[in-house]
Amino acid sequence: MAENNSRNAGEYELVTTRIFDAPRDLVFKAWTSPVHLAQWWGPKGFTNTFQEFDLRPGGTWQFIMHGPDGVDYKNKSVFVEIVKPERIVFQHVSGPKFQVTATFEELDDKTRLTFRMLFESAAEFDKVKTYAVEGNEQTFDCLEAHLKTMSA
Repeated sequence: MAENNSRNAGEYELVTTRIFDAPRDLVFKAWTSPVHLAQWWGPKGFTNTFQEFDLRPGGTWQFIMHGPDGVDYKNKSVFVEIVKPERIVFQHVSGPKFQVTATFEELDDKTRLTFRMLFESAAEFDKVKTYAVEGNEQTFDCLEAHLKTMSA
């Protein structure tokens, strides 16, 4: 059984943790290959159209998430730090503003992924927290399913 843990870590921070039954290099590849990332990113029923994915500090990740209800959500992030295969940090600069730190911890042939969303303000945090915890869990469900289709 996968370990799931979503919680409010600090006043303006959401943290989601899960252990995936896949090696760390494979999980990191799912996050850093736009071909793979576009297939699983977002809650259940969402699809993505990537416009730019420049995986380097200062590089831009721009995409549209297409909701199952037909609504499009434009997203733009800027990468801050990439440490293969340990950590990815990016600033979400469109819509609600927050910083994501994703850490990938090797556990034998499994990976503990910790996903931290640190918001700039209480107002931003309050807007997002009502749907982000469940959305993050669904996104991790999508990642889990996608990992089963990938080869090491």
